[in-house]
Formats: sequence, structure tokens, C-alpha cells
Amino acid sequence: MPRGRLITIEGIDGAGKSTLAGALAQAIAAHGERVELLREPGGVELSERIRALVKDPGLAVSARAEALLYAAARAQLVQERVQPLLERGATVLLDRYVDSSLAYQGAARGLGVEHVRELNAFATGGLEPDRTLLLRISPAAGRARQAGRDELPDRLEREHEAFFARIAAAYDELAAADPQRIRVLDASLTPATVLADALAALGDVLALGPPARG
Repeated sequence: MPRGRLITIEGIDGAGKSTLAGALAQAIAAHGERVELLREPGGVELSERIRALVKDPGLAVSARAEALLYAAARAQLVQERVQPLLERGATVLLDRYVDSSLAYQGAARGLGVEHVRELNAFATGGLEPDRTLLLRISPAAGRARQAGRDELPDRLEREHEAFFARIAAAYDELAAADPQRIRVLDASLTPATVLADALAALGDVLALGPPARG
């Protein structure tokens, strides 16, 4: 059985990653492909517990501890779910992956992108995405979208504007350094347009045929 494909979705908070991930999973499944949608941190019990820790606004978490917690959650998700799914030929859609840690902890927290890259290479066993979709939106627009949600902001969402500006800049640098893997999408467009652009950006990776008949 051919190996499945790992597709990751990245972007700052408020870029619309979860919306795109859900729509993309439905679109891929409509073509008769097996697709699994997972999120980070999370996706398995241990990783979901770590998610609660890193997002808790009542906890003080140092930058290094934050990077290690995300890497630990990622290590468990890859071993328990992602690798087995890929080996069974499934397409795995992952809402955030290593690039998030490179941008958030490596750049915005000042730990160093290469240090965080090495940590996550160990955590994931070197598993890299076949394609990454980067949703680009201005930090101000992302914050405005977050403000419209009926949810209290988590620990990271409470960070200052400069923090998110550093993340956005880091994502742009990552995309410029690896244009074959990372495809940039304009997240300010309508969800339908973003989905169409995402499917076009995945055309050479997934090679989707006509939609499956019901």
C-alpha cells in the first residue's frame, strides 16, 4: 500500500486554520480518499492534556518549557496516530505542526529557530509534511477575528501585538526559504476562495480524481 500524505496548515491565530482544515477534509473525502483531521497540540489523550496546560491563562510557562511541552505533545501524536495513519495510506490533515513551534517559540519567544527545529526533529523522528498551507493574514485582522469569537482568549492569545508581528514575519521567512513545501494562501479572502486555492496548491500532492458518487 502506498504511503499516505501529510498536509499541514499553518498561520497566526485568527487566520482561519480550523475552518480551512474542516472544509478541506470534507473536500478530500468527497473524492473517495481516506482523510483524517487532527489538531495540535492534541489528537491523542496525552497531547490533549498537554494542550490544556499550555493554553491555561492561569499558568506561568517559561519559553523553554513551552517549547518542550509542544514537542512532547507532537512526539506522542506522531507515534500514536500520524505515522500509523500514513502507513495505512491515509491523507492526514494536521492543524499546526513543527512550523508553529519554529515561528512561536523559535522566533517570537527568542529561543532560536534552529534550536527549536532540532528539538522537533528528535520529537517527530524527522517526519516532514508533504505540503504545508500557510494562511497569511495581518496580525491586526487576526486579532479582530479572535475578538469576534464567543470565547475567552487562552494564554497565548493574550500576548501583545509585537508577539504576533514576530510570528507573522517568521512564517514569511519560513515560506521564502522552502517554497516547494510551503504554499502561501491569502487568508483575507472568503472561506470558499481559500478552500479553492488550497485544493489548487495540493493538486500535485494529492492528485484528486473526480468526486465519488453517492
